[in-house]
Amino acid sequence: MSGLGIDGSKTALVVIDLQKGIASMEAQPYDAKLVVANAAKLASAFRARKMPVFLVHVTRSSGTTLQTISDTSFAQRSDVPSDWADIVSEMGPEPSDVVITKRQWGAFYGTDLELRLRRGGLDTIVLCGIATTYGVESTARFAYEYGFQQIFAEDAMTDRSKEAHFNAVEYVLKRMGRVRKTAEILAALEALPPA
Repeated sequence: MSGLGIDGSKTALVVIDLQKGIASMEAQPYDAKLVVANAAKLASAFRARKMPVFLVHVTRSSGTTLQTISDTSFAQRSDVPSDWADIVSEMGPEPSDVVITKRQWGAFYGTDLELRLRRGGLDTIVLCGIATTYGVESTARFAYEYGFQQIFAEDAMTDRSKEAHFNAVEYVLKRMGRVRKTAEILAALEALPPA
């Protein structure tokens, strides 16, 4: 595998849906706690180098939830805790982070994520979060179509099943960017000159 060649002035970390209501769900192939721990390591490394961290979370309400007609849908709980959309404490947010609120799977549609990335001169994103086939893949598809370079932290993302995660990684994400382990990304960041 080739080196990542991360440009610290043009790369951002985008973390998808590491929030209390989603990070508490059962996940595979990685436990959500491991995913959060790996994402927190990445966020810490980015912050130490004064590189931007975008924390994306999804909110739900009767007025903003998509009303699609589909064969299968997620069960909609009526007793969603008030802190369901709160970002997990391990991720911060820190004062320098940008928090993006979305209302669907992907982080680009209906948000200012693209605008913030472009105005910041950022052309590459390191992407991670839950779930691989929903929030991460949806965001990755938009990023690909918008022309962003992408690096996927494979063990800082997980899904509802190991098969779903594997299929997304092997057959979708590898065609849109570079898939690496958290440790490989951290090593590439450590090789950057100090901020």
